[in-house]
Amino acid sequence: MADAVTMDVASPAAPSDGLTLGRRLAIFVVLLVSEFLYGWAWNTVDVLRPYIRETLHLSLIQAGAMYSAQGAGALTGAVVIGQLADRFGRRLMLSLLIFGYGAMLLLGAMIQNYPELMAQRFLLGLFMGASFPVGVGIYVNLFAATVRGRLAAMLNVCFSGAIMSLGIAMSMIGSQDWRVLLWIGGVPPLFLAFVVLLLIPARSVVDRFHVESGKLPISELFHVGVRRQTLLLALMTGLNFFGYEAYSGWLTTYLTGDRGLSTAVAGNLVAWQFAGNIVGGFVWGYAADRFGRRFNALGFLIAATMIAIYLAVPTDLWVLRIVGLIYGGSLCASVIWGPWLAELYPPHLRSTAASIFNWGRIISFFAPLVTAKLANVFGLRVAMASASLAFAIAAVIWLCQRETFGRGSSEVG
Repeated sequence: MADAVTMDVASPAAPSDGLTLGRRLAIFVVLLVSEFLYGWAWNTVDVLRPYIRETLHLSLIQAGAMYSAQGAGALTGAVVIGQLADRFGRRLMLSLLIFGYGAMLLLGAMIQNYPELMAQRFLLGLFMGASFPVGVGIYVNLFAATVRGRLAAMLNVCFSGAIMSLGIAMSMIGSQDWRVLLWIGGVPPLFLAFVVLLLIPARSVVDRFHVESGKLPISELFHVGVRRQTLLLALMTGLNFFGYEAYSGWLTTYLTGDRGLSTAVAGNLVAWQFAGNIVGGFVWGYAADRFGRRFNALGFLIAATMIAIYLAVPTDLWVLRIVGLIYGGSLCASVIWGPWLAELYPPHLRSTAASIFNWGRIISFFAPLVTAKLANVFGLRVAMASASLAFAIAAVIWLCQRETFGRGSSEVG
């Protein structure tokens, strides 16, 4: 039983399943568009935080709790809907998720108070949290393992491009019209959801694997042979989310507050950081396909170093741009996590296994609250520096995990 759980027994070739190359490419293009819209929707919690805080008259801790509510929804969605996708079909679930986060983003333009904000962010997270594992479960069955790192890099480009676009739009529109950005990101998913139903064939291997079992898919991730692996992966992803929120989540607030920069300049610096993601995504995607999945842990060590430098250097815009660029490029070393998590478990568990990425939000729930308290006592710079330690520990855990690709691995699919 342990071998059945730990080995991925899919064929190394791309599954045909009657799908032409053109059809598979079209499905992947839809996933790329979905990833852009997902990136736009998710990162409104960080990029628009100062303006939502001002409009709704929130305290620093209340503003930070936005992320906790969204993260709680994401964890719930990843655990529950990821399993439903493996059991009943990824096609229907993906369509539902895309429509759902579009609708919830539009709802965000209508909120009037803090309780409504918390409810809206939880529901938004619920749909977005499952988007990642369901999408991974689809594209790892579209193409061979030898290109999955680069496929993940292309999706990362769309996610990073969305954040860049959101930062640039923020600097152009200004704080008084921030709700317009929710409308821009919320309408397109309502239409894309129907395209998913048209392109992905029902009951195909891309849609789901047919496994006769009375067990919940998630229970298989805690089988005695892989329980320790599953828990360590969840801790690793949790440290990633904590580090990201502790640093990037407060970046706009830090730049406009502690650094005293204008909204336009802050938006420009945010865009530079995620421009690094675009380049870095391809670099780390190729590296994972060439040197193995664990090689990318080096990126987290670089990111930890760049955080310390960014918080220590004087306010020289070009220095901040370059350091931010390197940080952004290094951070996206985790671009391979989707395919890697899917490869660590059997094919019929791929969406459920990829949902481990969002389990780490249990730890990240506390990131805004902990960092807000640290900021109140020691200052925002010290609070953000905790991200450096989180990324370093995550890198060590990553290096201790099983390799699934390349020489000495057990990956055959």
